[in-house]
Amino acid sequence: MAINPTPYRHLFFDLDRTLWDFESNAARTLQEIVDHFELLQRGIPSAENFITTYRKINNQMWDAYRKGELDKDTLRSERFHRALKSFGIDDEDLGAYIGTYYIRESPLKTKLFDGAHETLEYLQDRYTLHIITNGFEEVQHVKLENSRLRGYFDLVVTSEGAGVKKPDPGIFHHALEQAGAAPKESLMIGDDVKVDLLGAKGVGMDQVYFDPHGVTTEHPVTYRIEALSELRSLL
Repeated sequence: MAINPTPYRHLFFDLDRTLWDFESNAARTLQEIVDHFELLQRGIPSAENFITTYRKINNQMWDAYRKGELDKDTLRSERFHRALKSFGIDDEDLGAYIGTYYIRESPLKTKLFDGAHETLEYLQDRYTLHIITNGFEEVQHVKLENSRLRGYFDLVVTSEGAGVKKPDPGIFHHALEQAGAAPKESLMIGDDVKVDLLGAKGVGMDQVYFDPHGVTTEHPVTYRIEALSELRSLL
């Protein structure tokens, strides 16, 4: 159902898994890592085994990072060290080298969700667009530039720049203040209900749940879409 008339002036987007196809871009980079560092020759059974193990460890460590239990440098290198160690490769230096490779190469990948450019072009003429992301400062800007997304957005707020991570209300208050936007005239669009949408809801912003995989949620959200193109009829 379309919003008519729309009360919104400012649209805030998450980046990873909302516009930038994190899973596809990460998988491509991880396959490159398996090949470049000859991990199968080091005893890892398959690329699929390594990628699955790494993703599980990475998700756990990102959760700890969001809670302030890990710092950025530890997350970057230790996640790969732990993944290697689970296959009997206890090599901290190799983990650090792979971490550096991943941070350098992954943001150069440019796969976006279908309709990203067309939808943003449509919305850019009608609203002021912004980004709120928990990703690393330098990495997220590389993604935006290489994917030709930066020009759509008036403001890019990273958790590093704001000094606080989603879902903490501080990052949303910071973004609203920087944008000169009131919560009631602002809409948050993201894929993570707890991080993006409940965080936005907590400061009085309406939310759009981007749910391309049909994952249900028990938490009420303002709107739900399965494709970015649906924002054109919604807004």
